[in-house]
Amino acid sequence: MILTFFDQFSSPHLLGIPLIFLSMLMPTLLLPMPRNRWVTNRLSTLQLWAINMITKQLMAPLNKPGHKWAIILASLMMLLLMINLLGLLPYTFTPTTQLSMSMALALPLWLATLLTGLRNQPTTSLGHLLPEGTPTPLIPALIMIETISLLIRPLALGVRLTANLTAGHLLIQLISTATITLLPIMPMTSILTTTILLLLTILELAVAMIQAYVFVLLLSLYLQENI
Repeated sequence: MILTFFDQFSSPHLLGIPLIFLSMLMPTLLLPMPRNRWVTNRLSTLQLWAINMITKQLMAPLNKPGHKWAIILASLMMLLLMINLLGLLPYTFTPTTQLSMSMALALPLWLATLLTGLRNQPTTSLGHLLPEGTPTPLIPALIMIETISLLIRPLALGVRLTANLTAGHLLIQLISTATITLLPIMPMTSILTTTILLLLTILELAVAMIQAYVFVLLLSLYLQENI
């Protein structure tokens, strides 16, 4: 069987069971469990602090009605963070490297923010399509441009998440293949590429976290325009 670089984006199976399900069981051990005390150990304290900090950052630009979305946005942030980081483990794949997965998250949430604005303040939401003080001859063209930019937002959300993660995984695959190939021929060069691979892996960990944060942050900014 001939393997390609893109085979890493297909979910591996063992006895008909996708291994991504097995890998998703491991982080559940790190989630805080309900106890009689609020604080049980340092790990739960660190988890609660991280969730609290993320929620504050996401809710900062929103007014009080937008705080109803705190649970949705914080849960989405934790979901994306877990999926992106799990994709870096061996024998797993990243579901968010599939455009269908990213669009399935981006499109409904963007549509929910848009419908929220049209329901609560339709005049203000529609007013975003036409900047104030626009010359009369430019009104039709600007309305078309703003409408297209509005409708392309969910596509930009999904493509940004998928493209960044896909590019990082492909780069890791290329460098790791080069490292193994060069090991018997040029050992010193192979050691150098191994160092680059380790640095790139650390960078990919940062990218996985940053992309999850950017995805949710942009959704909160879209929500801010409609409440």
